[in-house]
Amino acid sequence: MDLFLSLGIGGIVLLVGSLVFDGVLEGVFEGALDGLFDGWLSLPVIAGFVSMLGFTGAIILGTTGLGPGAAAAAGAVAGAAAGWLTYRFSRALARDSSGAAPRRSELLGSPGTVVTAIPTAGYGEVLLRLGGQPVKYAAIAEGPVARGTEVWVTATPSSTSVSVRPVER
Repeated sequence: MDLFLSLGIGGIVLLVGSLVFDGVLEGVFEGALDGLFDGWLSLPVIAGFVSMLGFTGAIILGTTGLGPGAAAAAGAVAGAAAGWLTYRFSRALARDSSGAAPRRSELLGSPGTVVTAIPTAGYGEVLLRLGGQPVKYAAIAEGPVARGTEVWVTATPSSTSVSVRPVER
């Protein structure tokens, strides 16, 4: 049973190590195995397999009258399932497409605040939220706009400037 518990704890230690040394095992073979395992030979997958093998083997050995061979077989099945789930979960995270860069057109109609007064024939600055983050843009308006005024974006003439109008209440 000590061997199985050691494997389980070793798998957890390997998982913590994989957080620090992410991708190291894939680079050890320097491209010799490219496409052969395609993510199966990664530290999180191996850690999931080893820890489930150890903990399941310890549980089977400690709670049933079965011997170490049956415990190892049951642990290998549970380890394979944990490794497969880890692989699928990591692939799902890698395919997450929610990290797309925001576009200029998303600024149209956005509210903002003037941080540097906008003169009649020149640029000031406004603070807008783009992708949930505060971003400062150069701003132009049809007339002068005082600092602290709430504004709406009416156009995006360039990637660093916007055209605004004051919010009327």
